[in-house]
Amino acid sequence: MDAIDKRILRLVQKDASLSISEIASQVGLSQTPCWKRLQKLEALGIIKRRIALLDPLKLGLQMTVFVLIEIDSHSQQDIEHFAEEIAQMEEVLDVYRMAGDIDYLLRVIVPNAAAFDAFYKRLISLTPLKKVTSRFALEGIKTETALPIAN
Repeated sequence: MDAIDKRILRLVQKDASLSISEIASQVGLSQTPCWKRLQKLEALGIIKRRIALLDPLKLGLQMTVFVLIEIDSHSQQDIEHFAEEIAQMEEVLDVYRMAGDIDYLLRVIVPNAAAFDAFYKRLISLTPLKKVTSRFALEGIKTETALPIAN
């Protein structure tokens, strides 16, 4: 990956709706070579997908909750089952398997406390859990999707 590829990536991760001609112009290429580079970046899996970012508050999703989970069993089968089930829950935006005193960290977005309670009940029914701790966000200071791409 060269400097032009990195410039392309910086542009498309900030605004995936840019046309090929706009990207090409900003990185100093003609359209065809720019399009080929984008295709290559997608084929390599560097660009995973192009999406629209939505405003959760305008959609009535007013509660962000970070859920810390310690599971009861660490068998491979139980870990795989938990990961498969949690990945299907649409309220869960991010799931991280952690090192240290917790096993998983989830970022969950729901409309309100009643919706979180319903989510919580489904969560604890998935597999035996040792401990579940929820932290409710009061304010989002920074939410970013653009990765820092070194020069």
